[in-house]
Amino acid sequence: METFTVTEIIDGDTFVVRNGWEWNGKTGDRVRPTGYNAPEIPSSSGYTAKQKLSRLILNHQVQLGPVATIDRGRLVCDVFFNGRNLADYFPSYST
Repeated sequence: METFTVTEIIDGDTFVVRNGWEWNGKTGDRVRPTGYNAPEIPSSSGYTAKQKLSRLILNHQVQLGPVATIDRGRLVCDVFFNGRNLADYFPSYST
C-alpha cells in the first residue's frame, strides 16, 4: 500500500492527495474510498459528511489499498487511516 497526504476534501466520499497516484497507466489526484457512499452536497447531511471527513483526514496521511477501478477520474480503492478502513468511520453510509 502507498501512503499519501490528503490536501483537499471534495465531499463526504471524495478527496485529493498530494503528488497524485498512478494505476494501470493512468494518473490523477482524486480518490473515492470503497465501502461507503456519503450523501451528496448540497443536502445538509452531505455537508455534515464532508465536515466529518475533513476533520478526520485533511492534512493527514492515508494508505491506498487494493484498487477497484477508476471512475470519473477518481481512483476507487480501499483507503486506510490509522490502520482502519476509512469506511469503518462511516458505518451509517456503508454500502
